[in-house]
Amino acid sequence: MNVFDRYAPFVQDFIYRNGWESLRAIQVAAGDAIFNTDSNVLLSASTASGKTEAAFFPILSLFSEDMPKSVGAIYIGPLKALINDQFMRLNDLCAEAEIPVWHWHGDVASSHKNKLLEKPSGILQITPESLEALLLHKHAALTKLFGDLRFIVIDEIHSLMRGDRGGQTLCLIERLSKAAGVNPRRIGLSATIGEPSAAGRFLSSGTGRNTVIPKIENKGTKWRLSMEHFFIKGPAAADGKQVENALEVLETATDKAPEAADPGIGYIFEHTKGKKCLVFVNSREECEAVTTSLRRYCESKKEPDRFLIHHGNLSASYRETAEDIMKDEEQYKTTVTTATLELGIDIGRLERAFQIDAPFMVSSFLQRMGRTGRRELPPEMWFVIREDEPEVRAMLPSTVPWKLLQGIALIQVYLEEKWVEPPKLDRLPFSLLYHQTMSTLASSGELTASALAAKVLKLNYFHRITVDDFKAMLKHLVKINHIEKTEEGSLIVGIAGERIVNNFKFYAVFKESEEYTVRFGSEELGTIVMPPPPGEKIAIAGHVWLVEEVDHKRRTVYCDAVKGQVPAYFGECPGDINTKILERMRRVLREPEKAYPYLMKNAVVRLENAVKTASLSGVANKPLICLGGDMWAFFPWLGTYSFLAMERFLKIKCATRLGLSNLDSFRPYYIQFRMKAGEDEFFKVIKEEANKSFDPLDLVYPKEIPLFEKYDEYLPPELVKKGFAYGILDFEGVKQRIAEITSHL
Repeated sequence: MNVFDRYAPFVQDFIYRNGWESLRAIQVAAGDAIFNTDSNVLLSASTASGKTEAAFFPILSLFSEDMPKSVGAIYIGPLKALINDQFMRLNDLCAEAEIPVWHWHGDVASSHKNKLLEKPSGILQITPESLEALLLHKHAALTKLFGDLRFIVIDEIHSLMRGDRGGQTLCLIERLSKAAGVNPRRIGLSATIGEPSAAGRFLSSGTGRNTVIPKIENKGTKWRLSMEHFFIKGPAAADGKQVENALEVLETATDKAPEAADPGIGYIFEHTKGKKCLVFVNSREECEAVTTSLRRYCESKKEPDRFLIHHGNLSASYRETAEDIMKDEEQYKTTVTTATLELGIDIGRLERAFQIDAPFMVSSFLQRMGRTGRRELPPEMWFVIREDEPEVRAMLPSTVPWKLLQGIALIQVYLEEKWVEPPKLDRLPFSLLYHQTMSTLASSGELTASALAAKVLKLNYFHRITVDDFKAMLKHLVKINHIEKTEEGSLIVGIAGERIVNNFKFYAVFKESEEYTVRFGSEELGTIVMPPPPGEKIAIAGHVWLVEEVDHKRRTVYCDAVKGQVPAYFGECPGDINTKILERMRRVLREPEKAYPYLMKNAVVRLENAVKTASLSGVANKPLICLGGDMWAFFPWLGTYSFLAMERFLKIKCATRLGLSNLDSFRPYYIQFRMKAGEDEFFKVIKEEANKSFDPLDLVYPKEIPLFEKYDEYLPPELVKKGFAYGILDFEGVKQRIAEITSHL
């Protein structure tokens, strides 16, 4: 029997009503795996390929043959917007079969949730945070709610595989399954999976099942792709020049931006009029700034406002209004957004996406590109790279167009190798350990230490956590009153712990944007998020400051004024950029004859100038460049966490021997410093130090407690340091790169 014939009649009717002439490859493969095996299934196919229907057509068909006596399937989505969108789609499909579809997150009315609690059935769509709340507050009802749970569908699974939120999701699934006495099959969905076999192991963790990963042959898709470069002030790179081999915009813009407009933002203003577009940016702050500029241009041209905004800090009403307007086929508006519209949600016939600067990851590029290309249109993305024009006397490294190189590298590694970032599953998740320990204890009421350890440490995500580490954490939590010992010797949530657990923010394991006030003496300079440790520099209020002290309780950073230059990045690593991207960026500078057909004239000229400068200076081939006198720049071409480890290695292990001072990091591109030693001595010393017996804990500064994850501040300092050194910093990547660049010695 073929897959279509195996579908329930109401599913077949749905397919006929929608005018589908045949099943897609993903639907055939999913049906075969779900109907004919008892395995977990990982479905990876391009955006808008029908993955959700591919999973639910066979699941609902099985339900129609034997209706579950509780909630039969849970759909876990990473975003409320995605859940709202899928809720509407699944409702249409399930209405005829009378299979209820429930959605559950912070914006859903209590009356809707209460109906589910009274009569558990059908499909539950939920975020990881709401599932956490459900396990915490409805622990006694889990058997009634999920006693016949058969499937858990995890959408956009790639977005959950690089941090604590994915670990939380796996822990919740395991906790729920044990509490309800079930072992549901897991179905993972994604358009952008790197290393599918590793993702399959992640999906199957703790189930005792293997994962079927169907190979889907995707039909070749043509992209419409362009990349243009703009100086924020001053003439464009190609002004007054004849440029060959540059992509031309074939359409005539229907409007012009105001003459005084920022040229990059003006370019977006011109080419969005009369079209339905998304403009992706890399931060909420930039999202607000770009939207404000575009709306100002509308005002100055006396035009109606045609720009919307969408990011995670906006209220639900603002976000949903933008989503509804974008779905309206009659309204041609443009939404400026962060990653919140990167995933899954179908907002209709989008004509093109713009990307300001380069995203940090290939998966983000593919997801954002995939927002377009629906309704028979090809995917279309216009990169808009913006930078300040380098000053005439600027030092060499700051003249390199890093964002342009990054954008080209992201595109090329996918075009050349179909490479996407692999999952990051080797961290020491102590922050999540705290969270799941407190959640388990709060939901259970009271447990002995051994019973608590049995419940928490048996969760597969904590396989790298030792019993000794868990004991150290419990002892510390008792000491700070997050956990309390009863007279009988059992453990309960303590007074200080109740304040944490009873706050709605506890459900999430990712950090909210909590701001720190920056002070210089009696002056308040402004606010930043995620302050760096003491000894690092920040840029704020138009000056550079050295961090003297960080008071996490009062959310205050105390600084002293210093001279120099540092990116206004506020101490965070700029996204999780993989070493593969940095290495491809170096190749771009090494390939003077290479033409990239998506580059437009300004981008072509800017790149040509950069390649010429790199060739003359040796930047692309020499990792260490003298900038004049005793000033040097080091280019390790390492990804975010390897770069961070390299920076600390130089400061802690090599600075004294080499006479390093004034070390500034421009993460993850280069490190600039003064050095008393010469080039040969530099390579000799770093090779010797890297080859010594080495503990990654040595890369933690003496008085530093590197609070990296949300709940690190409640952990014993030794565990925070261990988690940072062994789970975040990539010293193996450093050793490998040092071996490469010192192989001539």
